[in-house]
Amino acid sequence: MMYPKFVGFFLIVSLNILTTLVHSKTNSPDVSALNVMYTSLNSASQLNGWQSSGGDPCSDSWEGITCSGSSVTEIRLSGLGLTGSMGYQLSNLKSVTYFDLSKNNLENDIPYQLPPNVVHIDLSKNGFSGSVPYSISQMTDLEYLDLGHNQLKGQLSDMFGKLPKLKLLDLSSNQLSGNLPPSFASLSSLTTLNLENNQFSGTINVLSDLPLDELNVENNKFTGWVPDELKDIDNIQIGGNNWSSGRAPPPPPGAKRRTDRPSENAGGNSSVNGIAIVLGIIGSSVVVALLLLLFAKKRSSPSLHFLDDEERKSERRSFTPIASRELSNDLCADIVRDFKGLGTKSFNSSTSIDMKALQRSSSIRPSLSLSDNEFASRLNSKRISTSIGAASHTLADLQTATANFATGRLLGEGSIGRVYKAKYTDGKVLAVKKIDSSLFRSGGCTEEFSEIVTKISRVHHPNIAELVGYCSEQGHNMLMYEYFRNGSLHEFLHLSDDFSKPLTWNTRVRIALGSARAVEYLHEGCSPPVIHKNIKSSNILLDTELNPRLSDYGLANFHLRTSQNLGEGYNAPECIKSVTYTLKSDIYSFGVVMLELLTGRMPFDSNKPKSEQCLVRWATPQLHDIDALSRMVDPALCGLYPPKALSRFANIIALCVQTEPEFRPPVSEVVQSLVRLVQRSGMNMKDDLSASCRTEDSDY
Repeated sequence: MMYPKFVGFFLIVSLNILTTLVHSKTNSPDVSALNVMYTSLNSASQLNGWQSSGGDPCSDSWEGITCSGSSVTEIRLSGLGLTGSMGYQLSNLKSVTYFDLSKNNLENDIPYQLPPNVVHIDLSKNGFSGSVPYSISQMTDLEYLDLGHNQLKGQLSDMFGKLPKLKLLDLSSNQLSGNLPPSFASLSSLTTLNLENNQFSGTINVLSDLPLDELNVENNKFTGWVPDELKDIDNIQIGGNNWSSGRAPPPPPGAKRRTDRPSENAGGNSSVNGIAIVLGIIGSSVVVALLLLLFAKKRSSPSLHFLDDEERKSERRSFTPIASRELSNDLCADIVRDFKGLGTKSFNSSTSIDMKALQRSSSIRPSLSLSDNEFASRLNSKRISTSIGAASHTLADLQTATANFATGRLLGEGSIGRVYKAKYTDGKVLAVKKIDSSLFRSGGCTEEFSEIVTKISRVHHPNIAELVGYCSEQGHNMLMYEYFRNGSLHEFLHLSDDFSKPLTWNTRVRIALGSARAVEYLHEGCSPPVIHKNIKSSNILLDTELNPRLSDYGLANFHLRTSQNLGEGYNAPECIKSVTYTLKSDIYSFGVVMLELLTGRMPFDSNKPKSEQCLVRWATPQLHDIDALSRMVDPALCGLYPPKALSRFANIIALCVQTEPEFRPPVSEVVQSLVRLVQRSGMNMKDDLSASCRTEDSDY
């Protein structure tokens, strides 16, 4: 009978199919990542076996791909003349440990996301531009990183603190600049470091304790001295820098020296040199003490009383914050720079200075021979320039300007208080934020509010709504800002009326870029960094030219104390508790704002179908699908946008709203990506001003 033979044949075929499915079918995330890489590589057609969609890299033996079971573990595509880029789904390749695309012609940025568990990365000898991606900071198994011979620019982020296994780091022949990051000192396994042919500056002292066998820092702008600890390295190349001549200075008092290397000062003259150093320190301390005593005496003179009066008058002047590094050339700042950060604070009549702390300061210079008058003059000039720039207003004035805080003057209400419109007889219009007094600590209202005003008044940036006034009387505490007739981004996107036209694509990109620069200033331009904690479209105000002005900064303590979320749709997943909010949480909220600009939708809309109510949850899976992206874009744009720019905008959003905060980019990278988007699109950011406008509001 034929029946048994048929059954046998059927079983054999079925077993073969099952065997293929079980043992050869590549993991779908790996396939998807390689599909995207294939379409991103302009010349990928030469890669044998590769496909733009689907396929089975492991069983079909795609060129350069090595697998273990159903997982891709190695990608070796060196020297194949590939062009284009690597795609945006490399983070899906969770089993890849070896990643080599060196000696090709790849361009643009190195993707922010790379295989997260990689051990060996070689992207050298390409045409990559941009910066070194910060996601490298999370690759704790990384042992080999070669990014040499590209066109990378900018300063290195302080990203090397969690790379204990890194043995080789090659950043040579790029255009990197700035000081070496402090976290270089944490590279406890590093034996080979190549930094030659860049524009690095500062000292290389941070490398002193590394177990280096090979070091090349040639042709940079390094200064100072080569540490003794590095001079015994067998293969060291240091030419082409601005090293200081003469004998290196001795270590500061109390510093430990390595005992396994001979001291340059060993011998009969060491005790004489030590005595000279001690005498120099004592002499400098005496000079400081005498100058401070003379300064204290002079403070009672009429001239210094006059300066105090001038300081009081200057409270109405504009103020430009001075970062600690900008104070380094100022005599007073040099003296107190190491004393609990006083160099970055305002000096006032109540400032006390510890004499012993000053005597211990390592910043004392020969210029201390200045007379006491010059010393006092420099100190007081710094006091004047760092006084509060916001003007004090009386409660009576504000009651008149707001019609006694009438309901008709109410502009909005948030978790920490209401905002009113104040109109003055001279035509000036301000927005007044009245802070709920219950939010202050018991008994510390005046002092706490004063601290807030002082900090906020020092923030100055073209894309930030600056504080121009304040009032603290009879239990009322109010902050005053410039009033923007165009209202907020939230109003333009979600509360459109007959007086406004839809925001054009160029305007939306300009708003995103300006807002990102404001956040960049808070995160990376302020010391310590300022976490906003309340980034949302209603806090992005628009001036007469529709340039963004970020508001509500510097009030994070209040938002923390209210234990209220930003509002449905804006909070990052990790912010279950307000104390878990970080800089990366701000990035998530900013990504949501960009989603609003892209889709015209609110972050959470209960009127939508349940699957579409949460904007991030609905939009994220579609951000890399070109067809879906064209369907989700704001209909108000009427299709008037460049498709490539739209796709790039969506890629930036996808990075910002990732679930894991460690994979979200720092805001400086967001800014750079938006700038490149503008440059590649050839946008004229001023052409669209007449197309998006809101008529001036009427007087009350």
